[in-house]
Amino acid sequence: MMKRFSAKQTWQRFVRQDAKPLLIMLLAMFTFRSAIADWNDVPTGSMRPTILEGDRVFVNKLAYDLKVPFTTWHIAQWNNPARGEIVVFFSPADGKRLVKRVVGLPGDRIELIDERLIVNGQPLEYQPLPQKTIDEIPAGERPEHRFATESLSTHSHPVMATPAMAAKRTIEPLVVPAGQYFMMGDNRDNSYDSRYYGCVERSRIVGRASAVVISLDRADYYLPRWHRFFTGLP
Repeated sequence: MMKRFSAKQTWQRFVRQDAKPLLIMLLAMFTFRSAIADWNDVPTGSMRPTILEGDRVFVNKLAYDLKVPFTTWHIAQWNNPARGEIVVFFSPADGKRLVKRVVGLPGDRIELIDERLIVNGQPLEYQPLPQKTIDEIPAGERPEHRFATESLSTHSHPVMATPAMAAKRTIEPLVVPAGQYFMMGDNRDNSYDSRYYGCVERSRIVGRASAVVISLDRADYYLPRWHRFFTGLP
């Protein structure tokens, strides 16, 4: 009887002194990640060469609004995504969390002709991509791709095409509906984006991706890519 009572007291002391503070700390941490800031692991190459497989990107969830923790309910809104920014959102197709670039804002007229974007009747400018960025792609893969720097509004960022891959390189002109955004991956021929599932409602946008925090090379035993740690995203 004394042993059972001692064990009960030990358990109560553990709950009071150790478990309860731990639970409070975990709740605070998850609330912070849900409503304020988070990181997103990138498992695919749809944003290459800007974001590589194995990058963990920082997501600022207060960039545009404040939501009720663990929900998509908006408490307050003070900004909207700008053309050219990288955002995290829930896919209209299957609800998965995706990372893409905002190409079209509400009311924009978007057209794509042979990989060249035309926004509101103005073809975007494309310049050579610095070799330093191209070198992020494994040497054996580089001959398969075409690289460029795309100027989208005030954002100049890398893009990549793969001529041998079947992809939607041309889309008919469309006007982005009110309250929605047209998203595309920087890896233009290997990205499941708004060309396939349509525009993304504002309520689906989680936050803005602004930097690579950690990067692990999955093709090389998950070794750290130290030079990518804490680097800003264009």
